[in-house]
Amino acid sequence: MVYILQICSVLALASIAIGAPNEKRAPTVYLAGDSTMAENGGGSGTQGWGHYLQYSLSAPVSNKAVAGRSARSYTVENRFQTLIDTVKSSDIVIIEFGHNDGGSLSSSDNGRTDCPGAGDETCKSTYNGQAVTVLTFPKYLVNAGQALVAKGAKVIFSSQTPNNPWEGGSFSYGPSRFTTYAQSAAKQVGANAMFVDHGQYTANIFKTLGKSKVDSFFPNDHTHTSPAGADTISRAFVKAVLCADGGVLSGLVKNSTASVEGACI
Repeated sequence: MVYILQICSVLALASIAIGAPNEKRAPTVYLAGDSTMAENGGGSGTQGWGHYLQYSLSAPVSNKAVAGRSARSYTVENRFQTLIDTVKSSDIVIIEFGHNDGGSLSSSDNGRTDCPGAGDETCKSTYNGQAVTVLTFPKYLVNAGQALVAKGAKVIFSSQTPNNPWEGGSFSYGPSRFTTYAQSAAKQVGANAMFVDHGQYTANIFKTLGKSKVDSFFPNDHTHTSPAGADTISRAFVKAVLCADGGVLSGLVKNSTASVEGACI
């Protein structure tokens, strides 16, 4: 009788072990960025595109974008570290900065400007009366991306959304150096990272929509969009992901490629 009970116990444990792999945890998609992505990031009458991404994904979206932040300030304020501490295996983090990363460190440091350069260059600066070492834009991204991947997460480096490309009267868009830097960061982080040219996909849709429509997307300034504009920009991100066959978001996008306006590039 004891022998039979032991066999039954072993079979029960084996059954539990076999069933365990089927209990796969659903990933969470985290967003790290500035006001163009953040909830109500641009002030009255505006919305960040991150708000609408939840409607295109079958995974929950946690928007950790904060207005006014750059890759540098997001790092210094330990916001990347909080994400690194939070993510679990299979989670996905979308990182999009650039609007607040430009400027100069030579006159006065605003705490957001990065050190010029595309690699390991560093700059010495003074911020709030303290001597600080400032890294380059891609270095901040690579450091965060590598740490997130080490936790089992996957990362999307996304180029910044464009300012109103119709502002001057005719359509004009050219990617900034931060687009190249984000693409470089994805390559350096490796197989568990991808680059999405969100800026170009958005610009292409804006060009098709025309000046009048796109002007209406920017109620306060040339950077922050209305809810309708944010929705359009969110769909541009989804289009870019779909055109890459889903990438690290494979299986999580509810839209079909054809259902989102714009063409693959």
